[in-house]
Amino acid sequence: MTANTPQHVVFDIGRVLIHYDPHIPFRDIIPDDAERDFFLGEVCSHEWNLEQDRGRSWADAEAEAIARHPDRAEQIRAFRRNWHRMVPHAYEESVAIMLGLIDAGVDVTLLTNFASDTFREAQQRFAFLTVPRGVTVSGEIGQIKPDRAIYDTHVGSFGLDPARTLFIDDAEKNVEGARAAGWQAVHFTSPQALAASLKELGLPVAS
Repeated sequence: MTANTPQHVVFDIGRVLIHYDPHIPFRDIIPDDAERDFFLGEVCSHEWNLEQDRGRSWADAEAEAIARHPDRAEQIRAFRRNWHRMVPHAYEESVAIMLGLIDAGVDVTLLTNFASDTFREAQQRFAFLTVPRGVTVSGEIGQIKPDRAIYDTHVGSFGLDPARTLFIDDAEKNVEGARAAGWQAVHFTSPQALAASLKELGLPVAS
């Protein structure tokens, strides 16, 4: 352990601890590749879904999308109804790393862009999401990564020292947002690469 070894480790959730892919159910709902790409790129897009992560209700989200594409109302409503299929499994190796840190006495929390209702659903399905000391859910506080405010809120909520806090996220912009807030950060690409990065920082990772 060195002077720079983090005291606090903060995990993102989607595509770090659990898999997320809206194409999974929509391959059945919209079998044509080009049409499905249009739907998920323009109708119920990542940007559209991000507003639910910011706190917009699903009813308002559906109404907004249906106003733009009234001919696709049923497909739009199918997005929330099929959300559970978009998160089919956990990344077991990543989960093992997180639980290993907790078992070794490292302070672990979660910071996620997630709608409030789908996060609670995820917690019911994936019990390991209840193990860390706590979580900041963007949809519950109306703040979202990579905006500075959510990192500062998390620090204040959990009494963290930003300089001794390590953030792990699959999105480069969120990693950069954490660094801009004075945190250390690792861009998640694989459990193996994460384990190597944690070891370099002096954190306990099982071989």
